[in-house]
Amino acid sequence: MFREAAQAPQAVRAQLQANAARVQELAARLRRERPRAIVTCARGSSDHAATFARYLIETHLGLLTSSAAPSVSSVYEAQPDLAGAVMMAISQSGASPDLLAAVTSARAAGARIIALVNAEDSPLAQLADDLIPLRAGEERSVAATKSYIASLAAIVQLVASWSQDAELDGALQQAPELLERAWQLDWSAAVSRLTPAHNLYVVARGLGLAIAQEAALKFKETCALHAEAVSAAELRHGPMALVGRGFPLLVFAQHDESRAGVAELAGELAARGAAVLLAGATAAQTTVLPTQAAHPVIEPLLFAQSFYRMANALSLARGHDPDRPPHLSKVTETL
Repeated sequence: MFREAAQAPQAVRAQLQANAARVQELAARLRRERPRAIVTCARGSSDHAATFARYLIETHLGLLTSSAAPSVSSVYEAQPDLAGAVMMAISQSGASPDLLAAVTSARAAGARIIALVNAEDSPLAQLADDLIPLRAGEERSVAATKSYIASLAAIVQLVASWSQDAELDGALQQAPELLERAWQLDWSAAVSRLTPAHNLYVVARGLGLAIAQEAALKFKETCALHAEAVSAAELRHGPMALVGRGFPLLVFAQHDESRAGVAELAGELAARGAAVLLAGATAAQTTVLPTQAAHPVIEPLLFAQSFYRMANALSLARGHDPDRPPHLSKVTETL
């Protein structure tokens, strides 16, 4: 896990260069065809990347984006009308049966299939109308790291080209160097705080919510630590009832319109005695984790990179093997 996560900057650098012409051609086609909606389809870490895609597409393109439930086709054998829509399928392996069933059903229902997949010879790649290879290279650890960051980078590259956003594209070109810097940041304060923990919330909003979801999954699968990803807006409702003195929270706050509210919430929680680890902002009585500043769309990628190094260290500190979580395998064959 440590070695593969450290390779993310090189993977993104190679991906951006190799995919540039392919993505530009696809973006031009999407501008001409003007799909009526985007439907994402993914599981696990890839589904967290799909959350990122939804926020980015809706805020930058104004295009309705929704997550497909693979069980609709793989279990219930239903087929919603997807004529004029695009299905964006995201996967490291491209081999999960329920994902393949959902994509096959979507194609039959009229959707154009865009696959973001690491295994270019996979069944999913063969089903796609348009393929965006993640180019993360082999990933042997069960915990996805570089392939997740590569998924986010591929999504940003497509949306930046589709929306013809030169500023976003320029920021993305700087991402490999910034990922290298993010990897070097010291999050050991989080390791010491979370080594004895039993539960925690991972909190963010907007584009950062995808990183909160990913972090919560990694806490569970590599650290045997129960974690729940919660939107900063939703936390103020029912989940707040669990936040007492000493309750740990990891909070992500990218520098966009959501940042002030997330930072304010972090400060309120810390004032109540919660143990708040805050990345991307500052607030009184919180433990501030160092972050690498960047364009607000790129910052979540950098949060993930810093987090992966910390999660690997936390897993070891808690006596676990981050590469071999119990009861898990690299390809999850959900039916």
